[in-house]
Amino acid sequence: MKVGVLSDTHIPKAYFPPQIFEFLKKRNVQYIIHAGDITSKEFLEKLEEVAPVIAVKGNMDRIDLPEEEKIEIGNFSILILHGHQFLSLNLDNLTYKALEEEVDILVFGHTHRPYYNVVRSYGREIILLNPGSPTLPRMSEPTFAILEVSNEDIDVHFYNVFSL
Repeated sequence: MKVGVLSDTHIPKAYFPPQIFEFLKKRNVQYIIHAGDITSKEFLEKLEEVAPVIAVKGNMDRIDLPEEEKIEIGNFSILILHGHQFLSLNLDNLTYKALEEEVDILVFGHTHRPYYNVVRSYGREIILLNPGSPTLPRMSEPTFAILEVSNEDIDVHFYNVFSL
């Protein structure tokens, strides 16, 4: 199963390149995760035309979304939150939250920068993933990610919008 992962799109303040929609369609993503700062209900509806969207509220969102969402994909549990609640790249806070929620993957945003780390704690491996921002990157290229999930494994692939 393939899952598109976005964050910090800030539509309509920022321009969302249409080639991302086409890329996600060509990759046949079954779901899209958005880790907040969407800022537009219309943009969410446009993403839904590609695949079902699981989205959470970011600190800039004024649309009705949950603060966090826990989902199961394959044999893996995923917690989605924006990250502003946990000082974003504070590894200890993010790891503790993932352990507390007993998830395999924690997807977050807020920093507008891609981040990937596998943390080993208490005999568990937890993936911490920030897809970056495809529209308003900070100190990075514009990025998003795709998760490829099988029953035994998760592969994370980052994509640079300029390389599509």
